[in-house]
Amino acid sequence: MAEWENNVRKAVPYIPGEQPKEKDIIKLNTNENPYPPSPAVKEALENFDCKEMRLYPDPEASELVNAIAGEYKVKPEEVFVGVGSDDVLSLAFMTFFNSDRPILFPDITYSFYDVWAEIHKIPYETVPLNSDFTLDPEVYTLENGGIVIANPNAPTGIYETVETIEKIVSANPGSVVIIDEAYIDFGGESCLPLTKKYDNLLVVQTFSKSRSMAGIRIGFAIGNAQLIKYMNDVKFSINSYTMNRTAIAAGTAAAKDSEYYKGTCEKIIRTRERAKNALTRMGFEFPDSKSNFLFVKHKTVEAKTIFEELKKRKIYVRYWDKPAIKDYLRITVGTSMEMQKLFDALTEILK
Repeated sequence: MAEWENNVRKAVPYIPGEQPKEKDIIKLNTNENPYPPSPAVKEALENFDCKEMRLYPDPEASELVNAIAGEYKVKPEEVFVGVGSDDVLSLAFMTFFNSDRPILFPDITYSFYDVWAEIHKIPYETVPLNSDFTLDPEVYTLENGGIVIANPNAPTGIYETVETIEKIVSANPGSVVIIDEAYIDFGGESCLPLTKKYDNLLVVQTFSKSRSMAGIRIGFAIGNAQLIKYMNDVKFSINSYTMNRTAIAAGTAAAKDSEYYKGTCEKIIRTRERAKNALTRMGFEFPDSKSNFLFVKHKTVEAKTIFEELKKRKIYVRYWDKPAIKDYLRITVGTSMEMQKLFDALTEILK
């Protein structure tokens, strides 16, 4: 090893779901929305003046911030925007988790959390979930330097009630509690109203899932104005121009068309519920998902076998070869046609 490598910050990176380059596949492995974004997004991009690209974007992304504030009935100073919720969460880790005490998050959850903790040199402890994958709010009363909870959780899809979340927030007035609501629009009740009651609560959401805009990278956080100011102070100390002009234009259009994305969410929810019935008949078991995916295991056939056989048929789902979840597959809810092809393939494989 070269001597200079002694001073390199080394990391074990987050591994995203596979992005196949081949054509004619059914892609159910990265929780993307199978439907296109709002027509208003297409119109905004078609009307975008490319001459504006020579200019830096608004560093405060005011147009987008105002649109989000209007949609969620909060003040603009209570909204932070970033390049996808991953960017928002990473910056929140850097901003708020700055003590010697460990931050807490579940042992089975979004696998980026421990990566951010490692890269930002934040001490952390993982909290075991109950045997049914639910969390125990009493455990989160331990001394900590902050808390992060995905709700609904990933990869399990389990939703915790607002009452459960409030128990955790109220028990930790000395720590910032981050609730990652990437999947909240697919069946849960957001804890956004709690941000009016608790100044230590930050709620993070994304345009990638319910708004069908994973490819344009927009995430946002809502919380007490002082929390948002602290995040902006750190952001402007790193990069003032994180949101590009096209993202601001497209995001503003999407934020103003809530009727459209709620309609696509309803379609996904209906397909998800039909999928639960179909998979149960095939011998699969799973927690009750309130997200746009299902976390399933078969009673007799190994998850890895099913994963590999589906891949041979150009159907991609997510599999983790980790002890706690190696028996499970995460299946994104696609269109009705995509799901039927999945069911047909599973019927063949399970024979």
